[in-house]
Amino acid sequence: MDGRELRMALSRNLKLFRKYRNWSQADLAEKAGISVTYLSDIERGNKWPHPDILANLATAFNVEGYEMFKPEEKLPNDVRNIIHKLAGDITASINKTVLNVCEEYTQEKI
Repeated sequence: MDGRELRMALSRNLKLFRKYRNWSQADLAEKAGISVTYLSDIERGNKWPHPDILANLATAFNVEGYEMFKPEEKLPNDVRNIIHKLAGDITASINKTVLNVCEEYTQEKI
């Protein structure tokens, strides 16, 4: 793995870990003690973080530092498509449930 591949792996994994936790860049930047601009530069592969910043990011995610450089596991396209469809279905279901609860709550108050 060369330097470019390391940056790409870090960039990809930071975004994945952040999205998995449903954190914005601002959330992660605050937890890691860095600016949103700096985090954005790291996520785009434009900046290489100091080892202390890498440690802060790993701590924020509660992962070991090396996990931020793990290469992407390749999934067959059909499996990826199924996962994306399921994620969309789950999101739609959650949104519908939340809307129903809000409507019921609102009608109880009227």
